[in-house]
Amino acid sequence: MIYGYIRVSTDRQTTENQKFEINAFCRREKLHIDGWIQETISGSLSAEDRELGKLLSRVRKGDLIICAEISRLGRSLFMIMDILNTCLRKECRVWTIKEGYRLGEDLQSKVLAFAFGLSAEIERKLISDRTREALARRKSEGKNLGRPSGSKNTMYRLDEHEEEINEMLREGMAKTDIARHFGVCYKTVLRWTRR
Repeated sequence: MIYGYIRVSTDRQTTENQKFEINAFCRREKLHIDGWIQETISGSLSAEDRELGKLLSRVRKGDLIICAEISRLGRSLFMIMDILNTCLRKECRVWTIKEGYRLGEDLQSKVLAFAFGLSAEIERKLISDRTREALARRKSEGKNLGRPSGSKNTMYRLDEHEEEINEMLREGMAKTDIARHFGVCYKTVLRWTRR
């Protein structure tokens, strides 16, 4: 399967330019897109919180993802590396048009996969160390760690409005608007709807 992946950050941006580039590239390379994934969402959200995550969960060996440029996959280098590493593990190819990257089954891709994996491991370790240090500092300053006692989990707050939220979703209201309405994080609404 060949997938075209398109992402823009805001409703004010159009997906048409990226789609045009991918279609023109496919005509030159005599390729046919079997499925399009288009989304209007920030690249700072993890792949799992985007349509890209669903695509990555279903790609198989030999599949190809084509995108206009590598930055469409994610905003940070580590996020992009993690996505590419997932593709390499699943033996799914990723091609970008602007940079001309051809991530696949060759030796260069395997070296990149090793580098990606090592970088991601180092980053996870650094994040863990920084978190542990920050928590130790806060504790030494006498601050309480965790949710304030007596406060409710925001997921439970949404449970109290289940019928209202389901109605909003049926009417096509965006999850970001629902989050704003209830004063919770977008990711909380996303997790709540998946549950």
